[in-house]
Amino acid sequence: MSRFHFISGLPRSGSTLLSGIITQNPEFHAGMSSPVGSLINGMLEQIGAGSEFYSFFDEDKRKHICRAIFNSYYTSELSKRTIFDTNRMWTARLHQLSELYEDFKVICCVRNPAWIMDSFEKIYRKNPFDYSKMYGPGTRPTVYSRCESMVNGGIVGASWTALKEAFYGEFSDRLLLVDYDLLAQHPQRSMELIYRFIGEEYFPHDFDNVEYAHDEFDYTLGAKGLHTVQRKVEFKPRRSILPPDLFEKYSAMAFWQDTAGSAASVIAPKKEKN
Repeated sequence: MSRFHFISGLPRSGSTLLSGIITQNPEFHAGMSSPVGSLINGMLEQIGAGSEFYSFFDEDKRKHICRAIFNSYYTSELSKRTIFDTNRMWTARLHQLSELYEDFKVICCVRNPAWIMDSFEKIYRKNPFDYSKMYGPGTRPTVYSRCESMVNGGIVGASWTALKEAFYGEFSDRLLLVDYDLLAQHPQRSMELIYRFIGEEYFPHDFDNVEYAHDEFDYTLGAKGLHTVQRKVEFKPRRSILPPDLFEKYSAMAFWQDTAGSAASVIAPKKEKN
C-alpha cells in the first residue's frame, strides 16, 4: 500500500521543481497539480446536506469514497512506496486529510510574495500576443491591476489564505515550508531535510539533470513556460520588474518568517531585524 504525502503552498514557488526532483527517486511519484482535490470536493458537495442523496451516506461511506478517489486516480502508481499529490488548496483541507491518512505530511513551497508577482508578470510579458486566461479584460491593463487580481480572488490570494489557515491551525505540525530561493541555492541540503521530515532514507538526486514540463497545459492556459523546469537546479539572481512600491507591498505578506504561534517546520531565510 502506497503512503500518501502532499505538495501545496504558493504558486511560482518551486512545486514543479520539487516534483521534478522527487520523481528521480524510483520509489516516489509526484507531478503537477492533480484534480483529486477538486474531485473530492465536488463529490462531497453532491452528497452533502441538502442534496437528495444525503441520507444514503454516513461518515464512513464518505471517507471510503474519498480514499477510493485517491486510489483510483493513482491506480498506475500504487506500486510506488510514496505518492505525493499536489494541490494548493490541500492546506485548507487538513481537517479532511487527517481523517483519511494518519501519518501524512505536507510540503509547502513558499517564496517572497513579491517575487511570485514578479514571476507571473515576467511570464505575462514573455507572451505579449497570447492573452492568458489568468487575467480578464478588466484586470489585464497594467501591472497594478494584474497583481491586484492575483491577490484579491485570484490564485495567489486563495493559496496564501489557505496556507495561512494551515500555518496557524491545529495540524500545523504536519507542514514543512520550503523557501524556493533556498531550494535553488542549496538543493541537496533542502532535500535532505525534506526526507528527514517525511521519515524516509535520503536518495542521491542529480541536481544537474532535473527536467519537468507540461507544455500542453501551459499552452491551453495561455502562459507558455509556466511549468517548465530547467535542467540544472541553480539560483539566478536578477532585478525585479515590479515597481518598487508593489515589491515592498507584497514582500510584507511573508508571514511564515515569524514562526511564533505555529508548530510548522520552516526551511527559509530568517527575517532580518530592523
